[in-house]
Amino acid sequence: MMDNKKIFDEMLAYLDTISYVKPDKIPYIDIYMDQVTGFMEEHLRRVKRHEDDKILTKTMINNYTKARILPHPEKKKYSREHMFMLLFIYYYKGILSLDDLKVILEDVKNEHFKHRDLSVEDIYKEVFSMEASQMDVLKNDIKQKYELAQKTFSGKKASGLSAEELDKLRLFSFACELGFDIYLKQLMLENICDRLKDERSQKPGH
Repeated sequence: MMDNKKIFDEMLAYLDTISYVKPDKIPYIDIYMDQVTGFMEEHLRRVKRHEDDKILTKTMINNYTKARILPHPEKKKYSREHMFMLLFIYYYKGILSLDDLKVILEDVKNEHFKHRDLSVEDIYKEVFSMEASQMDVLKNDIKQKYELAQKTFSGKKASGLSAEELDKLRLFSFACELGFDIYLKQLMLENICDRLKDERSQKPGH
């Protein structure tokens, strides 16, 4: 029998194990492709859904380079800046198309890759400095969605259902709440990409 409370508690416990890759973990020397994929596998393995899933493969990285999302490596080696770009790519790639990925990261790549005053590393540190506070906000939001879902199917039409049937429907309600939230945020991200495209298309040379 489904135990929604147990599932929810396990989800929150799982979130406590998730964190972004800290900047001091990134190699301070340039590394080859095999080392890049090995690093990503090691440091992002907790977010893999299945054990045999790949975080970033050589083919993926080459495709990001060909699509001009990731700058070319120098003498087949990737710098710290490349690694930060790849982490941004990884966090976005599951929710944005390749075209939108290029749009959202274009300014970071073109204006801040190897920038002396404000580098990709500086941007990464600034963005993820909010992680701790945002994780608390996220967990509170998930808790509210869970509690709301547990109150569904309480009317007369559901009165003849078994406890197991109700638990399954309420788990589905919870999944719908999470899915709708993701759907809206993806729409907002796509809207940002469209605005960036429109702005760039109006500039001379585009």
